Formats: sequence, structure tokens, C-alpha cells
Amino acid sequence: MVLQRRDLLGTAAAAAAGTVLPRRRARAQAQTIRIGVLTDMSGPYRDNAGPGSVVLTQQAVQDFGSRGFNVEVLQADHQNKPDVGASITRQWFDQGVDVVADIPTSSVALAANQIAREKNKVHLNSGAATSDLTGPACSPNMVHWTYDTYMLAKSTGAAIVKTGGDSWFFITADYAFGHALERDTGNFVKAQGGKVLGSARYPFPATTDFSAFLLQARASRANVLGLANAGTDTVNAILGAREFGLQRSMKIAALLMGIYDVKAVGLESGQGLLLTEAFYWDLNDRTRALTQRVKAKNQDRPPAMEPAGCYGMVLHYLKAVADMGVAAAKASGADAVARMKAMPTDDDAFGAGTIRADGRKIHPSYLFEVKAPGESRNPWDLYKLAATTPAEEAFRPLAEGNCPLVRS
Repeated sequence: MVLQRRDLLGTAAAAAAGTVLPRRRARAQAQTIRIGVLTDMSGPYRDNAGPGSVVLTQQAVQDFGSRGFNVEVLQADHQNKPDVGASITRQWFDQGVDVVADIPTSSVALAANQIAREKNKVHLNSGAATSDLTGPACSPNMVHWTYDTYMLAKSTGAAIVKTGGDSWFFITADYAFGHALERDTGNFVKAQGGKVLGSARYPFPATTDFSAFLLQARASRANVLGLANAGTDTVNAILGAREFGLQRSMKIAALLMGIYDVKAVGLESGQGLLLTEAFYWDLNDRTRALTQRVKAKNQDRPPAMEPAGCYGMVLHYLKAVADMGVAAAKASGADAVARMKAMPTDDDAFGAGTIRADGRKIHPSYLFEVKAPGESRNPWDLYKLAATTPAEEAFRPLAEGNCPLVRS
């Protein structure tokens, strides 16, 4: 076939366009940070993380603003299964995702943590509680932002022992998180002269009826029921304990309980419960301002603690990217985390803080008491502040974590 001049020109133009468009696309991708929110969208941690973690991540991107690069937010449901979470994490990283964020469920977080290190990407964790993430499993590619089992055990567990709760029985989710929470709380109880009389471990996430475990707790004659679980499991266990009348002979220690769990239990059943949070929407002017910005996007609810952590850690990560440059941040997740550690933190959820060498984000923890119905002024006015643990005391001392990144 003989091509006319106009055909040749058209072919050349098409070829040139075909060359330019991929180049433009490549340049756009090189200037885009991709953040994957890996969370529980359908299981027991959905309310406390899930869609709220996505909303607060997106809010962090919005509040960060445009600073010469784009940010893309993805989301996926890990179904509380380590193999599912690991598969999604690996696939995301292979497809150019730079950060995996949130990851409630400690077993999933521990699996994703190893992959992030292997691929030299970034793991920003808000939702997992195991203190092992900044202990034996610590990584130069990870920041553990919001809370951990040591913080919860020290704040809630120690406070209850001081009020006479010196013999404990645990109902424990049978996986990494529950084991760590029972271990850390038990250590605080025993250090203050208390005793652990026993525990019952239940299959996670397959348990909804806690009757048999509650009967074991009552038979132990302990004066504290320690719930080493979270989410809807905590709600179901508390409601079951009320049905069995355990509150007449035992204090109920909800070792990880969030604002949506308290709402589900109700003030009538929850009044007087002590619990620890690192964030509460009505804590100060900055937390209230953040709540106003996201409430309409968050089913007209204030943020829970884990999504607030997603806001703080993603915002700080983006500041680090802006400081070091997109190319450098994408080239090495470990370098990006090192830059995060070198910069002081400051955001509307947690205020000012720091990140330690082991990846532990440092900020105060707050012991709250659940209000009685007559004390509440509005549907989300659920807590009164009982005590504050300063940032430098809230988390495990750096030298005690056995993190290989920490030089003795």
C-alpha cells in the first residue's frame, strides 16, 4: 500500500502522541504518592476502623493540600485474615503503592510489616495493638502511631488494681493481639501485688456467644474480669456479663474499648467503665475542630481513635515526603520513615509529639470513665476524663522493648 503525504503526517502525529502520552503518564505516576488503607470493612473492627479510617486518611490528604505532588488513596478489606492481608499488601506494593496504612488486627499487621520491610515500602499502623510491633518485630519501615497493648495495660489495668481490683480473670481473643494484651496487663497486675487467677481464650473472629467463658470467669472468684479483646467482641462480652450479673461481684475491665463500642453498649450498661484512649473528639479545641471537618463525611459521627491515628500519621508522612522530595520518598520506605522520625509531629488529633527510634509514636494517653445517662449532654458526650498519663510515661521504655533497631 502506498501512503500519501497526509497519511504519513497523520501516522507520524499518532506515533508522536503515542510516545508523549505514556511519558506524561509516567511523569504523573512519578509525582503520585499512593496510600493503601488496609482495614476491617466487614468484621468486628469495622466500626472502630473500617470506613472511618478511609475517611480520616482522605481528610489528612485534603488538609495537607497541594504541594507539587498528587496523592491517591486506595482501600481494601483484610477480613482479619493474615493470608488475605499479606496477599493484598504484596500485590499493592508490586503495583506501585508506596504506603500500607491502618491495619487493625495484630496478626495481619505483623504479616504486612515483614512485607513492607522486604519491599522497602512504608507501613503506617494505627489499628493494631500488639506492642511487639515496636519490640521484637520492629522495622525501619514502620511507624506505630496510636496505641498499643503496653499503653492500654498500664493505663486501664494499673488504675483498676489501685482501686482494689487485685485478682483477675481474662477472656482473651485467641490471636496475637489478645495474647499481647493479656500478657502486658497481667504483668502490670502482678507487678503491683495482684494475681491472675486464669483465662479463657476464644476463637477469633468466629465467636459471638461468650456465655461459657463468662461462667468460667464467675467460677474463678476473681474480682476483675479483664476483656482482652476489642470491637463487637467487647460489646457482646459486656452485655453478656450484665445478663449474668457479673458486675455484682466483679469489676469489668474493658482493656480496648472505643467510643462506638460505648455507644453500642449504652450509658445505662456502660456507666462507670474505665477505658483508655489516645484520642477523644471533645478533648480540646483542636480535636473538636477536626471532628467538625469530618463529621458529615463520617455518617454524622465523631472520629474514633484508630481513624484519628490514620489522620495524624498520614499527614505527618506527607509532610516528610514534601521535606525530602517525592522521588526519594518513593525510592526508599526506610528513608521516608527515618525522615518522619527526624521531624517533630503536630496535628489536630494528637497535638505535638515525636517518633522514637523503634517506630513508636509518643503522645499522652487518657483514662476515661463512661458517664451516667444523666451526665451526658448530647448523643456523643460519653466520657469524663479520669487521668492523663504524660507522653514520656505512656508507652514502654525504649530500652525494654528488645527492638533490634535500638542500640543499648
